[in-house]
Amino acid sequence: MSKKAVLEISNLSKLFKKRLIINDISLKIMPGDIFGLIGANGVGKTTLIKIILDLLKPTYGEVNIFNINSNHKNSRADLAYLPEKFQPSFLLKGHEFLELSMGYLGKKYKKNDAIKLAEVLDLDKNALDNRVTKYSKGMGQKLGLISTFLTEAKLLILDEPMSGLDPHVRIKLKDLLEDYAKKGNTVFFSSHILSDIDEICNRVGVIHNSELCFSGTAKQFKTKYKSDSLERAFLEIIKS
Repeated sequence: MSKKAVLEISNLSKLFKKRLIINDISLKIMPGDIFGLIGANGVGKTTLIKIILDLLKPTYGEVNIFNINSNHKNSRADLAYLPEKFQPSFLLKGHEFLELSMGYLGKKYKKNDAIKLAEVLDLDKNALDNRVTKYSKGMGQKLGLISTFLTEAKLLILDEPMSGLDPHVRIKLKDLLEDYAKKGNTVFFSSHILSDIDEICNRVGVIHNSELCFSGTAKQFKTKYKSDSLERAFLEIIKS
């Protein structure tokens, strides 16, 4: 029996003030995929993510999540999202934010799991007892990642998840994402750090001039553009 797509995007276009932000994008993300979305700033990556989440409506086309149209709230019942500019409430302590987040989703807060994730991501577990107002940007990002993993959602959508993280923490996060996908879960994330995408993604998609100009493996992408790295292959697209 063939697997059903976790995320299927069909002929998606978005016009904004007569400007075409994304044009006729079609894409399938399968169970266990770690899919990396590549593109320069302002090409439509975040717009695409917002449409997937039903935060924006497409001008044309549709999105199905777990075979349910994204117009329906139920389509996102097993999805967790971390935005690029994540900012938890300054009024809350770390543990309070995590417990509130899980409660909102109707899930039990597993404090010990949160502490283990904090240790993996090199966040002092005592920081979870402090108010978020004392957090640095990187600490806030780690709190968002902990919250995302605690959901145990089948689909994670992460917009620039490496933002604000030191190199050694990025390595640990990549290990977490790979382990998460090995359990049959799916990860969809955008990043401007192409070396990270090259390292852990089994599939990549490239948006340029509002269109999905490539979808396949990182190796196929590099072969197509006769390059030894994603950065150089992406540069060839920009130059063409």
